[in-house]
Amino acid sequence: MSPAREVDGHRYDVIVVGAGPAGTLVAKRLGDQGWRVLVLEAGTRTLDTWPGHLDAMNTFYSSLIKVPNSPYRANTAAPSPNVLDTVPGKDGGYRAVGYLVQNGALPYGTDYVRADGGTFLHWLGLTPRMLPEDFKVRTDYGYGRDWPLGYDDLQPYYCEAEREIGVAGDAAEQAEAIGLPFPEGYVFPMHEIPSSYVDRVMARELNGKSVTDPVAGRQVPLRVVNTPHGRNSTPNPDYDHGRGYRPVGAAGLPNYGERCVGNASCTPICPVQAKYNPLKTQARWSPKVTLVDRAVVSRVLVGENGRVTGVEYQAYDDPAAPVATTHTVEARIVVLAAHAIENARLLLASEAANSSDQVGRNLMDHPVMLTWGLMPGQVGPFRGPGSTSAFENFRKGDSRKKHAPWRLVIANWGWTWTAGSPGSDVAAKLGIPASATDPRGDAVYGQRLREELGHDIGRQIAFQFELEQDAESRNQVTLDPKYRDGLGNCRPVLTYDLSDHVKEGMRAATDVSHQIFGLLGADERTAYSPDTPSYFRYRDEPFTFFGAGHGAGTHVMGDNARTSVVDQWQRSWDHANLYLVGCGSMPSMGTANPSLTMAALALRSVDQIHRDLMDLHRPLVVRPVPLGGDTHPTEVRP
Repeated sequence: MSPAREVDGHRYDVIVVGAGPAGTLVAKRLGDQGWRVLVLEAGTRTLDTWPGHLDAMNTFYSSLIKVPNSPYRANTAAPSPNVLDTVPGKDGGYRAVGYLVQNGALPYGTDYVRADGGTFLHWLGLTPRMLPEDFKVRTDYGYGRDWPLGYDDLQPYYCEAEREIGVAGDAAEQAEAIGLPFPEGYVFPMHEIPSSYVDRVMARELNGKSVTDPVAGRQVPLRVVNTPHGRNSTPNPDYDHGRGYRPVGAAGLPNYGERCVGNASCTPICPVQAKYNPLKTQARWSPKVTLVDRAVVSRVLVGENGRVTGVEYQAYDDPAAPVATTHTVEARIVVLAAHAIENARLLLASEAANSSDQVGRNLMDHPVMLTWGLMPGQVGPFRGPGSTSAFENFRKGDSRKKHAPWRLVIANWGWTWTAGSPGSDVAAKLGIPASATDPRGDAVYGQRLREELGHDIGRQIAFQFELEQDAESRNQVTLDPKYRDGLGNCRPVLTYDLSDHVKEGMRAATDVSHQIFGLLGADERTAYSPDTPSYFRYRDEPFTFFGAGHGAGTHVMGDNARTSVVDQWQRSWDHANLYLVGCGSMPSMGTANPSLTMAALALRSVDQIHRDLMDLHRPLVVRPVPLGGDTHPTEVRP
């Protein structure tokens, strides 16, 4: 019997749509509390087994272009967007050729994975916290949206998420260098991932120096700060007031995954499984949790009283042949945890939760602006995780009133993102033209080839300016019945652009980059080509950017049902038993990678879901009520 048929006719306490990081954490916590949970995953269980992991590794190794989704096989029934899906237009601009339909002024370059484990299958693994000031950007800085909660409300859930993920970092450095509040004596579960040689060179040359923010007109001190990571390092014996930290798997066995050994393929896949992914949490699910994969939820079912009754889903067998049967399943509470874009697509298709007209709106990402150059000496790139440190002082302060803030990330992978290194360097030395229209150059071979490659590649440095994007109603996900996927479901239609607030941030970041390269004595090679799909000009300066993979917005939280989709618990204003968890609820993003905040929000929502379920299961009390001399039993809730 197929898994889909096994759950037919059952009524669950909770249905969770999506087995990514947020859905997995919600199911884990609710299952531990004794609730019957059904998890419906649109994709396949790609990496559940060691052979599946090896297959993904081999697929990655054989991929000509190494992008985030390259290890994961295509699924016609539940397609995923790819960063290669936006290409240059014939007359400038861009064309979208993949799953996402795009009609905005600029391309939305972020992807995600529809498979068991979700986009955490290919995330980089960085887990910085948001800053306290990130929650009140409208009030304090005059742009975007405020949160209906603050840093203090998330503090205990940040700690819980860091335990579940097994975060490696230095909490004392985060508190001292960035000003992040932590509980007294708090340490992360694991010691920090060692800083790369590139980081140490940057610290030696730049710590204690300053650059000028040309837009805000302020001096910004430079300091290299190690970034918290969701990957295994050395467990910290001081964690949990001296109890220490021991990652555990199923039945209390040591968790699978070695300590990080610097394979440098974190995005898209860690060969030794040192990086956290939701499959590690699923290994500890209670028997109360049932997972059904290859189940594409097509509609949220809403009753006449406005309460959600369950979902309709399409079950398929072969990912390459989109043939499915339709099923329905019921639950007391439904949780959508299928990514910001997929949550919005499903709600719009269901005509649900949208009395505010905000479903699908406020689509965000962290636009990434890259700069690159050659150092005077060797800096040892292409070792370790993609980034181990950053300059954090550009994330905060009153300059946010004038332009978007950013994290200035030190890249460990040379010019991989900017120019396709090191493969492109080898091709250039062999005289292979970069395009079909370029002439073939002179080739270098043998000892000279090795020496020139070593001399040039070993000096490559790159910076990633990851900017906060403000929530704008015009950036949105919509549906058009003309565009459908293999199962007949509407594909997401995206309209996307960058505000002047973001573009001013890019302008300031460009100048800061010039100053840093000057302080390093480096040969800056940054050049933005009009042939890039995201190319644009602002104040007569050229820019390009990339998606960070940090999709957010689309069902933002707020304190008013007229202007937001969910409340502070990620509960729909329109349907009291529908929760929309994930980055889609975030009304602003700050500059931190959103994964840890998403996990903290999911764990916080579980507390309210548990309270809701307790209320729904509270026993009825029968007491006699006198009426006309007779006694009649009357049921009332306590």
